[in-house]
Formats: sequence, structure tokens, C-alpha cells
Amino acid sequence: MEALVTVITPMHDSEAYISESINSVLNQSYKNWELILIDDYSQDKTLKIIQPLIEPYSNIKLFKNSKNLGAAISRNRGIEAAKGDYIAFLDADDLWKPNKLEVQIEFMKTHDCDVCFSSYDFIDVLGNSLDKTSHALKELSYNKLLKSNYIGNLTGVYHAKRLGKIASPNLRKRQDWLLWLTAIKKSGKPALGISESLAYYRVRDDSMSSNKLELIKHNYWVYQKGLGFSKLKSYYWMLVFLKEHFLVKSKQIRSTKKR
Repeated sequence: MEALVTVITPMHDSEAYISESINSVLNQSYKNWELILIDDYSQDKTLKIIQPLIEPYSNIKLFKNSKNLGAAISRNRGIEAAKGDYIAFLDADDLWKPNKLEVQIEFMKTHDCDVCFSSYDFIDVLGNSLDKTSHALKELSYNKLLKSNYIGNLTGVYHAKRLGKIASPNLRKRQDWLLWLTAIKKSGKPALGISESLAYYRVRDDSMSSNKLELIKHNYWVYQKGLGFSKLKSYYWMLVFLKEHFLVKSKQIRSTKKR
């Protein structure tokens, strides 16, 4: 029997995209999954939109926060309820390709892998291709990940049966980076990347990753608050991060336009 995969999706005012995201899980060629949706006190039509979509499925569970708690606490609520051998993440505005779980779980079994991620494509708010792909590294060590976040959270999977349930640290942003650092450290071996693009990351004007100043601030908190580094050590690692992010990691994102 196929191993159970738990998919965790926090939602907050996600009416524009959530049905697409859920459908991308429903359309997976790999069938033994459960989807845990955590509504983080949405004030739009998110809950109304998803209700008829999820009602027929006993393997889709919905949790509702009584106030807005943020992505980290919402994800942790899903992780706590997870029953899967593997845990994967899909944000409410991103999409998976139909073979995503099938390719990844088979790869993890074949390569005796505890932490896995893949390449992914970029799309705009309307779902149109932006003609660029973030290419996954073949191997990713803890030290390399410490320099910059090389794992697209929408592609990451960890082996919960081996590593245990790994919670997201309670930072408002970038908590996914810390989760993957913890997972690799627990594993004791590098994460493995799949070169095939298995997902679509939606670029939005209001996303934190589109604001470079916010990016710097929240990455600094990863080092100081998340990892407990001193201020001086955190400043040092921010310099390492900036060099890695803009001079090295940026080369992993390449155009797919045919010349």
C-alpha cells in the first residue's frame, strides 16, 4: 500500500486562488493523501468557496482559527493533526503539477531520502507563465541552506515517520526556512533535489518576497530569533545571506523562453 502523505494548506482571505490549489491536490496521480486546510480567520468568501469542493472527500479536513494567528501557528495546527508518513506543504495561492507527489515519493523511497524538494515554475496572479523556473540543487546541506533558503516550500516534503513531526517556529515570516533547517539537521544527511519542475509558485505584488527590504528584515530575524544567534553573529550571517542570495542563488532562477 502507498504511504500516506499529509498536505498542509493554511488559508487567509484566499478566495481568488484556493479552489485552484485544492483542485491541484485532487488531481494528483498519487492517491493516498490527506489534505488539512487551516483557515486563519478569513473575512472574505474563502470558506463559502471551499465548502462544496471539499464536502465529498473524507480525506480533506478543515480547521478554523477563531482569530488571525499567522502562517506558522496555522501550519503547526495542521502538522499536529497530520497522520501521514510524509508531510508536504502547499500555500493557498500555489499549485502542484499532477505528478508532483507520485514523482517525489517514489524518488524519496528510491534514494532513501528524508527531505526532498524540486524545481518549480513561476506564474502571475492570473496563472499565466512568467517564463522562468527555480532550479533545485541536486543536494542541499545544512550549511548551504543556512546561507539562503533554497527550498521552495510548495515543493518540500519530509519523512515524518523517521524524523517526527517538525513544527514551524513562531515567526510571522520565513518560518518555512527554519523548518527545513531543522529537518535537515534531524536527518543528518543532505536534502535531495529533483530537477523536474513539479509545482507553480504564484508571484503577487503584495507578497513578502517581492519586497526586498522586508526580505532583509525577516531574514535577519531567522538568524537572531529563529536560530538564537547573537546580534553580531546575525549581522555576519546577513552579509553571508545577501552575497549568497543575490550572487549565487539568483543563478538558480533561469528563463524558459526559447530564443
